[in-house]
Amino acid sequence: MRLLEHFPNLVTMFFARAAEKGDAPMLWRKEAGAWVSTSWREAARQVAALAGALKEKGLQPGDRVLLVSENRPEWCIADYAIMAAGCVTVPAYTSNTTRDHAHVLENSGAKAVVVSTAKLAATLIPAVLRSGHVTLVVGMEAMKIGQQGTFEFCNWDALAAAPSDIGACADAAKAFGRDDLACIIYTSGTGGAPRGVMQHHGAILHNVAGASHVVSEDFGWGDEVFLSFLPLSHAYEHTGGQHLPVGLGGQIYYAEGLDKLAANIEEVRPTLMVVVPRLFEVLRTRIAKAIEKQGALPAWLLQRAEEMPDRPKLWQRPMDMLLSATIRKKVRGRFGGRMKALVSGGAPLNPEVGRFFASLGLMLLQGYGQTEAAPVISCNRPKAGIKLDTVGPPLPDTEIRIAEDGEIQVKGELVMKGYWQNPEETARVLSPDGWLATGDIGHIDDRGRLVITDRKKDIIVNDKGDNVAPQRVEGMLTLQPEILQAMVSGDRRPYLVGLVVPDPEWQAEWAKMAPDAGPDALHRALQAAVDRVNADLSTTEKVRRVLVADEAFTIENTELTPSMKIRRHVIRARYGARLDALYKASAY
Repeated sequence: MRLLEHFPNLVTMFFARAAEKGDAPMLWRKEAGAWVSTSWREAARQVAALAGALKEKGLQPGDRVLLVSENRPEWCIADYAIMAAGCVTVPAYTSNTTRDHAHVLENSGAKAVVVSTAKLAATLIPAVLRSGHVTLVVGMEAMKIGQQGTFEFCNWDALAAAPSDIGACADAAKAFGRDDLACIIYTSGTGGAPRGVMQHHGAILHNVAGASHVVSEDFGWGDEVFLSFLPLSHAYEHTGGQHLPVGLGGQIYYAEGLDKLAANIEEVRPTLMVVVPRLFEVLRTRIAKAIEKQGALPAWLLQRAEEMPDRPKLWQRPMDMLLSATIRKKVRGRFGGRMKALVSGGAPLNPEVGRFFASLGLMLLQGYGQTEAAPVISCNRPKAGIKLDTVGPPLPDTEIRIAEDGEIQVKGELVMKGYWQNPEETARVLSPDGWLATGDIGHIDDRGRLVITDRKKDIIVNDKGDNVAPQRVEGMLTLQPEILQAMVSGDRRPYLVGLVVPDPEWQAEWAKMAPDAGPDALHRALQAAVDRVNADLSTTEKVRRVLVADEAFTIENTELTPSMKIRRHVIRARYGARLDALYKASAY
């Protein structure tokens, strides 16, 4: 088993791996239909050049630098360059509006901005001009900046091409300590205005070391290949999709987009991927439909695979071998053929979805964490015994305890220093002795694995005082082929009601079968799907009435966070009156 060295900071870890790997490929992008690499040596050279340029432009240690870019090699290089200059990276979502950027710029007090494209600059620059404290804007691509005002605009290529001294930059970085601030990551705002989480070098290094330990002990640390597609501005991808691969000395391929993700997986053949549950829910539906369309035999094999236990009995082994040679081999090929594990995080994974992929021979590990913990707290591990309704044991050197009200609390180097310029919220979630109140409810099972039951603040308390976990009910609803997305409501009410988004593929097929059917018929078909779920729910969990949403929940209409979690307060603001009206109808 190989263990990660104890580094003083993230920059030193990067330069150490670059010195080891030399001209080996590190970062990959698609250009003109072909994958093109940037070597470790070239990445280190650019990091040193950009770090030097930032210092020459007047940035001081501790200054914040906003980074606005889609996932690409320059994101990684910019992040390490900012830290190598002694500054603090402030990642921002590419979906941010000018108002969002203005909030982050004002709250963080950023002195500089790095932006990738003219399209992203169009919403960013107006906020920069209003901020008054940004002195430098660096553009990764050519772009026309009109009135620069108080800031200087510089081209990325010119700064990255400047002479650099990798050794001197690496030596200077050794002065940074694990307690020093590495980045301020703004939460995606599921419950209101984003807050800046202060992650120090040691917090992220704790995560990288813990995850490396899991990889090494459970799968074997080899030549790892990652495919990055979740937003790097999100803590989960930032740590798991960038700093972990660097710590492992792995290669990072940047996906072309969600629409080309399946093709990219087959081309890249990754060994590890960090993903969100929503992707698995979509893939499960697509895979099942594709197999069913292939005829009776593949559909029969899929059913046998789903029924096969984790440890087949002697008489089941011939069928298990047949499944491995046929349907499992084919599905694994769709995922590149050498996938060690897909690690799901960011939201709860429905165990039924996990079992589906496990039955097809894919190692699916559910992890748990939050931005305030750098972000990984625990993860399922084969050696600990995978149980899909748990999120596994905590990472090494991580303490977990359950408060009297069931809230999960965490302690260790992974815990943030607090919220940037927000002492009141910091005091609310961080105890004086360093325990982080996660806001999640759960318990620890008899094998030390953490079980999450729900978000503390999302728990619905009906008019009889019964508690209902909405995410469990919503997860079951979205497993129905008719339903793409769902949100349930019912706080201080006699029963639950729901808002559902029809699955577009199902709706298109349904419309062909019933071309003259109107909205009422669509509502009845969706309610029938809800009633199927109700058959497996307790009385307090049953969804008595549903409303059909006007459109899907998306990042663009602000009803989804960039990590694909529903923003309940935004959806309630839009549909609250109509959901309340469902209670005025006749009894169920």
